Amino acid sequence: MRLPLLIVLAGSLAGAGVAAGEPAHPHAHGHAHAAPATVLPATRFATDAPLREGMQRVRLALDALADAADAGMPPQQVRGQALAIEEAVQYMFAHCRLAPEPDARLHAILVPLLAAARQLREDPADLAAPAAMRAAVAPYAQTFDDPQWIAGTREADTDEPHVH
Repeated sequence: MRLPLLIVLAGSLAGAGVAAGEPAHPHAHGHAHAAPATVLPATRFATDAPLREGMQRVRLALDALADAADAGMPPQQVRGQALAIEEAVQYMFAHCRLAPEPDARLHAILVPLLAAARQLREDPADLAAPAAMRAAVAPYAQTFDDPQWIAGTREADTDEPHVH
């Protein structure tokens, strides 16, 4: 792992609301920067089992938060869903083994997702955080070949078209 990458990641997470003393995400493979999230790959990247599992956990928590918006979920349950997303992201950081380019693309999705989940955990009434989380994961279906995500994602939760 290169020192400049650590500095970039630390700065990204610090700017995204990571509290002092919390561990920065340790997952890096020596690439210098994340690929722009707005440029989609010509073909979707393969996924590994930990990535699919982690994103499935994220999807379930996002779906629960969407249901909560309609049902008035208590703040403690909102915090629980936000924590579930944080734990899923940390699981992916610890266990996913992707090549540098897809790894960089994944980071471009997970870093803002993690920041928004932490914001929601700190302020469960923050209505912008769930929208920011859905926006963060919107490019996932177009960037990664994960049939579980595509088949189960609520298309109404995002303005992004899904690839089938």
